[in-house]
Amino acid sequence: MTADSFKALTQEFYQYLEVERNVSPNTIRAYKGDIDRFSAFVMQHPDAPIDQQLIREYIVSIFKGLKKTSLSRKISAIKVFFKFAKKKGYLEENPAQVIKNPRTGKHLPKFYTVDEMFHFLDTLPHDTWTDKRNRAIFELIYSTGMRAQEALDLDLDHVHLDGLWVLVKGKGGKERVLPFGEKARDALARCREERERRVKGGAHNAFFINGRGGRLSYRGLLKIMKKHQLNARLFKNLALHGIRHSFATHMLNGGADLRSIQELLGHSKLSTTQKYTHISIDKIMEIYDKAHPRG
Repeated sequence: MTADSFKALTQEFYQYLEVERNVSPNTIRAYKGDIDRFSAFVMQHPDAPIDQQLIREYIVSIFKGLKKTSLSRKISAIKVFFKFAKKKGYLEENPAQVIKNPRTGKHLPKFYTVDEMFHFLDTLPHDTWTDKRNRAIFELIYSTGMRAQEALDLDLDHVHLDGLWVLVKGKGGKERVLPFGEKARDALARCREERERRVKGGAHNAFFINGRGGRLSYRGLLKIMKKHQLNARLFKNLALHGIRHSFATHMLNGGADLRSIQELLGHSKLSTTQKYTHISIDKIMEIYDKAHPRG
């Protein structure tokens, strides 16, 4: 494989991720950034074979200044790319197969306590139509545990206010039905009323729209969250995923079983959900103290 054919193959890879793998736009963006950077390195060495040695040289070139988690992600992207190239018949052998990811420590998910989460939601402004939209999004994410991007991808017919459930399309196009509570329903109802005033004739099917009537973006929602965190004087460095983490943690501490939380979060593996179990140790100790005869 030449450097030029490699570059052409990257475009086919991005198409493969979008069409065949049906991965999220955020994931495609992350892969594209990592593979484009590797592709630029390959183009700088047009005469070198694209093999295990070149991959190792690239890793050495980017190693300095990167966290282990960032380096591991970049290596994983390269592995997925070469696995794709071999699967499609462009390579006889996968040169990235023997490359190992660096060992990374287990990072515990950041989350709000119940009091912090309630404070975040209760101090959201509610005067303008965008205030009502923002409240509805955050109430929904906390009520269901869905990913922020899943909330932003919702269409009008996905949200069923009377039945208190929402149809979500998750990673890999897998659908799941999630229940939500009355607080979320009330916020969603007010948001939909405001939306109908702004978008006439069903011009756009997105439930959560921006000021131009299009679908609200992930970046736009992240800016909204960061702004409100400062206004609410909540200084934990939580991204949008932090609300989802808070949902899972609070559900587990409230007595929900791990399998149910796995289904609600849309995790394909139970091991992914198990990272929340460490947080419930206080709850476990409380149950132990109440139940054990020698406690």
